[in-house]
Amino acid sequence: MSITSKASVKKAIPNKMYSLISLVAAISLWVFISSTKAHVVFATPKEVFLALKELFDSGRLFVHIGASLSRSLSGFGLAFICSLPVAFLMGWYKSCQLIFEPWIKFVKSIPPIAYISLVIVAQGVGESAKVTVIFVGSFLVMVINIYQGVKNVDVTMIKAAQVLGAKDFTIFTKIVLPASLPFILVGMRLGLASSLTTLIAAELTGAQVGLGQMIQEASMYFRMDIVLAGIIIIGIIGTILDQIVSFLERRLTSWQETRSM
Repeated sequence: MSITSKASVKKAIPNKMYSLISLVAAISLWVFISSTKAHVVFATPKEVFLALKELFDSGRLFVHIGASLSRSLSGFGLAFICSLPVAFLMGWYKSCQLIFEPWIKFVKSIPPIAYISLVIVAQGVGESAKVTVIFVGSFLVMVINIYQGVKNVDVTMIKAAQVLGAKDFTIFTKIVLPASLPFILVGMRLGLASSLTTLIAAELTGAQVGLGQMIQEASMYFRMDIVLAGIIIIGIIGTILDQIVSFLERRLTSWQETRSM
């Protein structure tokens, strides 16, 4: 098939059709796996649907989602507020970079779940302990991305502004901050994803409700339908949050050159 013909076929099939094909293929694979001996682990789609219905009818589904979302967004929000000044100081001042960068790289290599024992001893098993675990995971991801954005600002523009007499505050607000915005938004997307991936680890600190707690409790009773339902809900929440930030990214950084695939 020629390149022109391939392009015509690609244009004739809407992007949503590819998404639909991907969804059907994934469900088909799931049905196949659940029909084998792996059924012990992978409940069938029907069983998962019935488990979701049971949780929805009892009202527990929204209690778990509300508790988990509250923790994730609290940890993420706190991490975002803290990561901005740290990242900009590291990117703007060499001394701050030399002080903070080695520690951030060191702590980044440690999984958040490793802090659980320390967090429980220091803060008990309350909500603050769960938010702290999520905060650690999100903060490190965001501070590194935003820091890279500040470092990548075109030095020529900064020097030109200095030659024209611009003060540091003006350079920061008019050049550094706008140029770093794409990295800030990418950092937010990764931070949100990190806050959800550390959610289950955070809820190991004695949560009574939450999607992570629901999954842990269900696994103890081999209710793999509820386990899969919880995993799917976390995936859906993550996708929705990512789409929200992606929408903001398109609106706020429309001045960037984009490459169509």
